[in-house]
Amino acid sequence: MKVVQLICILGAESTGKTTLAQSLARHFDCPWVPEYLRQFCQSHGRTPTREEQALVLERQRSAELDAQACAGQQGAGLVFCDTAPLLTAIYSDFVFGDRSLHALARALHQNYALTLLLAPDLAWIADGLQRDGEHVRGPVTNMLDQELTAMALPFRHIAGLGDKRLTAALHAIAQLETSGGLPGTKSY
Repeated sequence: MKVVQLICILGAESTGKTTLAQSLARHFDCPWVPEYLRQFCQSHGRTPTREEQALVLERQRSAELDAQACAGQQGAGLVFCDTAPLLTAIYSDFVFGDRSLHALARALHQNYALTLLLAPDLAWIADGLQRDGEHVRGPVTNMLDQELTAMALPFRHIAGLGDKRLTAALHAIAQLETSGGLPGTKSY
């Protein structure tokens, strides 16, 4: 079975995570993992409470593991993850002042070969229950940047509109592949 690398796409709300994950998955002909928070909000008709944040984190990780196993069986080398447990921990801290998920989220983040941190340079768009507003994007982006920097794991800032954003992401993936971090991903 082929080794499957996880690529994490992180960013504050309305930064294009889902669009980029889908585009990259199409480009590399591999699976992507949707954001569990969206499913939670749709099925419950509300955002999660402080006590439910751990469930959101666990379900996101579980979906990643399922996609990784499926990709391995299909011979795909990559899985693109539309967000990660780290974002759940950051929002739990930002919204509820609860830092209890940080240690687990940091440990789980070790599983990504690369994180693409999306700039809040797209127009903010209301998207149902899970949007707090444009004013949270800067602070959340800063919190993510600080966490990723402190963990010293491979990550790249991704900015730009439309095809520029996709091209920047493809370039970051190509750089990681060139440095030996992603075997077998040469379809650019």
